[in-house]
Amino acid sequence: MARSADVDTSRIAAFLVFADLPAAELDELAGAMSEVQIEGGAKVITLDDYGTAIYFIEQGEADVLTDGGEGTQVLGPGDTFGEIALLLTGQRTATVVARTPMRLLSLSGQDFERIRARVPELERSLRRLGFERAGR
Repeated sequence: MARSADVDTSRIAAFLVFADLPAAELDELAGAMSEVQIEGGAKVITLDDYGTAIYFIEQGEADVLTDGGEGTQVLGPGDTFGEIALLLTGQRTATVVARTPMRLLSLSGQDFERIRARVPELERSLRRLGFERAGR
């Protein structure tokens, strides 16, 4: 996993989960995110691991695998994963494996906690997504 800094606000504004965020929250979020490059075939997150970040897919595809190793979903550009562990349960609820090389934007739990008070709409939006997925 190669990481780099400097995420421009325009890159995150394209994600549906951020559609309702005020400009000030987008700026705050952009300053806290980093870019992550993933090789095809690599595990991005593993079931039952402690969740330390939320990921937003800019490029590439990944498979979501259940505890039996079965693929349940394919994620692609614009999709988000990792929010359930970070906001709701503390543990990963699935394994995500890159199908192709991927470019992700990442928000670490530490950075989320640091900006949390200044991004209330972000937290609401991510919680809503997490509850929807956890209910499936």
